[in-house]
Amino acid sequence: MAELIPIGTILAVLSNQIIKTAQAANGVVFEKESFKVLEKHLLDIEPVLKELQLQQLNDSPVARQALESLENDVKKANNLVEKYKDRARFYLLVKCRHIVKEIQDVTRDIGKSLAALSLVNVEVLSGISDQVNRLQTEMQRAEFEASHSQLQIVDKLYQGLSDQTYDKEFANDMLKEIARAVGVPVEPKEISRELENFKREKEEAANRKERAEVLFLEQVIELLSQADAARDYEEVRNQYFQRLEVIGRYDSREEYIQPFKAFTCRITGTVMVDPVSLCTGTACERTALEDWFERGEKTDPETGEILQDSSYRSNIQLRQSIQEWRELNYCLKIRSCKAKLDLKTDSSVEEALDQMKELVRENSINKEWISIGGLTDVVVSMLDGMFKEALKIKLFITLKDIIEGHARNKDIFIENQGIEKLVPCLGLNSTISKAAAELLYEVLQERSGWNVPYCRILSQQCNAIPFLVSLLKSPIRALAEKSEEILTKLCDEDENVIQCAKVNYFTPLIDRVIHGSASLRMSMVKALVGLELDEEKIKLLGEEGIIPPLLEMASGNIESKELSLFALVKLSTFHGNKKLIADAGGVPFILKLLLSPHILTIITAKCAEILANLSWSGDGTRFLVDETGTRIELQPVIAHLLALQENLHVQDIVRRPALRALLGVCQSEAELVKSAVLSASGVSVVLPLLDDANQEIRELAINLLFLFSQHEPEGVVEYLLKPRRLEALVGFLENCDKNDVQMAAVGLLANLPKSETSLTEKLIELGGLKAIINILRSGSMEAKENALSALFRFTDPTNLKSQHIVVELGAYPLLIDLLKVDSITAKARAAALIGDLSMRSQELSAEFKEPGCWCIYRARVPMCQAHGGACSVSSTFCLLQANALPDLIQLLRGKVHATAYEAIQTLSTLVPEESPQRGANVLHESDAIGPVIEVMSWGSESLKGEALGLLEKVFMSKEMVDLYGLIARSPLMRLTGRSIYEEGHLQRKASRVLLLIERYSRSSASISWE
Repeated sequence: MAELIPIGTILAVLSNQIIKTAQAANGVVFEKESFKVLEKHLLDIEPVLKELQLQQLNDSPVARQALESLENDVKKANNLVEKYKDRARFYLLVKCRHIVKEIQDVTRDIGKSLAALSLVNVEVLSGISDQVNRLQTEMQRAEFEASHSQLQIVDKLYQGLSDQTYDKEFANDMLKEIARAVGVPVEPKEISRELENFKREKEEAANRKERAEVLFLEQVIELLSQADAARDYEEVRNQYFQRLEVIGRYDSREEYIQPFKAFTCRITGTVMVDPVSLCTGTACERTALEDWFERGEKTDPETGEILQDSSYRSNIQLRQSIQEWRELNYCLKIRSCKAKLDLKTDSSVEEALDQMKELVRENSINKEWISIGGLTDVVVSMLDGMFKEALKIKLFITLKDIIEGHARNKDIFIENQGIEKLVPCLGLNSTISKAAAELLYEVLQERSGWNVPYCRILSQQCNAIPFLVSLLKSPIRALAEKSEEILTKLCDEDENVIQCAKVNYFTPLIDRVIHGSASLRMSMVKALVGLELDEEKIKLLGEEGIIPPLLEMASGNIESKELSLFALVKLSTFHGNKKLIADAGGVPFILKLLLSPHILTIITAKCAEILANLSWSGDGTRFLVDETGTRIELQPVIAHLLALQENLHVQDIVRRPALRALLGVCQSEAELVKSAVLSASGVSVVLPLLDDANQEIRELAINLLFLFSQHEPEGVVEYLLKPRRLEALVGFLENCDKNDVQMAAVGLLANLPKSETSLTEKLIELGGLKAIINILRSGSMEAKENALSALFRFTDPTNLKSQHIVVELGAYPLLIDLLKVDSITAKARAAALIGDLSMRSQELSAEFKEPGCWCIYRARVPMCQAHGGACSVSSTFCLLQANALPDLIQLLRGKVHATAYEAIQTLSTLVPEESPQRGANVLHESDAIGPVIEVMSWGSESLKGEALGLLEKVFMSKEMVDLYGLIARSPLMRLTGRSIYEEGHLQRKASRVLLLIERYSRSSASISWE
């Protein structure tokens, strides 16, 4: 039986071990805070052990077991300290979360062992029981955590590895953060040393066969090795030229050096990446050898002999030789690519680009060497070359691979005017523009975000922003999104916001107007007001939501009001924006400003312009509503607009839009015109404006007077008969450049009383009649309709002189032409005017039958079939001579009440009651009587009355009764059977016509019987 070690000796040894472990923990340079806590707890245990020694701890199996447990836990703590005391600092950081967990676990384990020891020695430790209880409780509940900054770095690293973010900029960023966190200067030599230490950690993990650990460390090393600080640029450059010197011995056509046999794995037969050697000297790829053993193989892969020792070690020398062989082949390919690019043929360039992509994919150092070898410069210079589409896209993709995450290569791209060459490609087809946009996006990126100087270079290219804006509408979603991201960044500069707006991309501008500071909003709106806004721009601005913030700005200070109202004036010219202004509650606000007594003239003017725009283009009062859609009370508004015209101090910039608004409002509703005329004395206010120095005001005034004259024509006549007033009106009639003004002027004349013969004579004298007839020739249809109405003043059958002038000025053929137009109003009025002229034809024709000479005259001039005398258009206004009859009959056949009514009245002038025979014969020969009879079946009551009046004269001819009596009897009998017009007047008329038919029918029957 072995002799037991005295318990006092165990306590002494354990105390010494605790002190040594605490001192060692103090020497760990990483996670100092955690190791310091461990050190403190260990040093606090040492007095407890001393107390047990002094009090002569009872030697019992339970006490020995408790001491043994404590000793084992202290040994774990010591091993932990030794494990991390001299490790690579980069390794310690990336493993910080794991290290802290280990310290926490060992501290808690020691606390548990201390608690067990105190339980078996309660009496011995009674003097320090509180101290012991506190200590063991603290240790069992110990919470350790790495610093927040360290954890942030580690989490960022893990996220990057998870996302496979292996670009150089991320590597640079990550390496700097790790180096600073562990106190390593960010200098190539220091970083290289630390990375070498880190790589040794991976080797040790590989030797321990910790595959997961090896894989993780390999990923970290691969990432950090790409950083600029991980390799000194001069060293990389020198290394490239050293390799280049070696390949100089090879033929220029050589593109590949065959590997030595020693470079190939004995298991896979491929060139190794991470060679390891067995104790027999056989070299294999690490992963291949691990799989070899996992399959249960126990032999040497090369010799087949049974292995006595299956351990293996990294073959660093062989790995370096393989790497050198690879690098020589890289240089051969780079040299070959340069030669192929210099040929500049599509096939050679395409082959070179494929090889460059492969080089970049194989090793990140090739990004450096490709640029050192001058290939990046050459490829950038080819961006504006005339290559086929597929090759051009490959150029973009290859360049993107070369510069991705590589600040130095991006600088080369910029120095070779890469952006200048790339921008035009954004305007090509969608496939090319997509590749170009992706390359551009990568150029503009840096690890911390966007490269501001590069963005500034891009924004200085004249077509950059227009092309990017056009790409926003691309059906390729990724392309549209990339373009939007770039534009959003460019729009950090206010000038670029304006450039975007010029090409119809208003989102950034509107965003600033909505969310910007007061000064920024002002500058944006000021720029907006300065833009040339076509209808498309105005439409887009409204649709994208600029109207509500502009209305909000209009409630601000004077400068804010003025600018926002300027913008709203432009926006309100588009029909769709009118509703948006109304829906946003803008109309009551604008009217409140307009009606304010103490407001700047420019504000009043802009409010009047907005109101004018809202009511213009036939919209009238449609948008003059509040936000709920309720129409605003307009009588006060009309009164105010008229009052502005009376005020001598109001400037033209207010009067013009106020008049335009008044006109727009009044054109929509007759009741509003009546209100303006009667309640606000509109005629008396507007009439003097015809003498205004401003032409636009005069033109607006004549339009208003045209409307007002329908309600108060007398005052207008009195005014026009004053000196020089009528001359001004004739001037408006002659103004063929302004259709609306011409239409209003002639409409005003049409509304004036026809009884004012002095006005008629004055108009003829001043050329007004001539101007009216010219309107019939070349005016708008609306103006022609008003001109026809005005012409009735001059075709009054009682004024033969005036009628002659009308005909002499060429009105008759114009009237006949107007019988064929689409306008019902024009056709009806033209037919009525021809009727006015035709009413005197019979009388004028008779005047040419001179006594004693009639036989001679008849021999020389054909007699008119309707009037029985010598007729012409100029002398008797004969509608037959004017060839008006076919078109008048056509109006009857058209079955439109208004035109048929006037046509029948005009046709009736051919059939005078005292001698209807000739006229009836003319109507019969022209096939006019049948359509007149048909009126009985479809016409209105008044139209039927006119038709009956004509038929009563026609059927005074027995011949006409014989011809048409039968077909007329049925519709006439239907009319006589009911009393429907003026207490039976229509019935009586129909009865009279029937009596005529019956009388002549009986007469014919008697003759036949005899």
